[in-house]
Amino acid sequence: MRYTVEPSALADTVRQVVRTLDSNLPVTEVSTQTARSQATLGQERLSARILSFFGGLALLLAAIGLSGVLAYSVAQRTNEIGIRMALGAQARAVMRLVVWQGMKLVLLGLAAGALIGYGLKRLLASDYFGAEAWQRQVAEQLYGVKGTDPPAFVIIASLLTLVALAACWLPARKAAQVDPLEALRRE
Repeated sequence: MRYTVEPSALADTVRQVVRTLDSNLPVTEVSTQTARSQATLGQERLSARILSFFGGLALLLAAIGLSGVLAYSVAQRTNEIGIRMALGAQARAVMRLVVWQGMKLVLLGLAAGALIGYGLKRLLASDYFGAEAWQRQVAEQLYGVKGTDPPAFVIIASLLTLVALAACWLPARKAAQVDPLEALRRE
């Protein structure tokens, strides 16, 4: 039934109307459709939230790791970067150099991940491990997403690439701010 007031206030009215229509019909529980859907999908929503949290945490850790590797590389190459800048390299060129160094790692990781993922998908599809039941369970939890869904792969790869670009930007900015005289004095 449709309502415009608080649904719990209508419970007694609903019970009374049902009793007047059919006194043999027991009314044990009156609840809203929203409450029923929340009770039914509560476990799935909790699982989705937990998986999203850990996925976001993994993405953050990957970005921190990539940024740390590039920062270490920039610290090790400070003299080289200082010499490049002393010889006339622009800050944009130095930033591009560092970002490209990081993005090579990301592209290599995406390619390796895609190949390994494709191989694992083929292995699981062969039912070598009795994966039919597992595939049905995954299909039940991923509404409308298949294991070979190209938009999902493109979105995930794009998200990883954008996060990697952001992670590369901080060390690249630091490299572009290297003072050539200070770098040459350290040499």
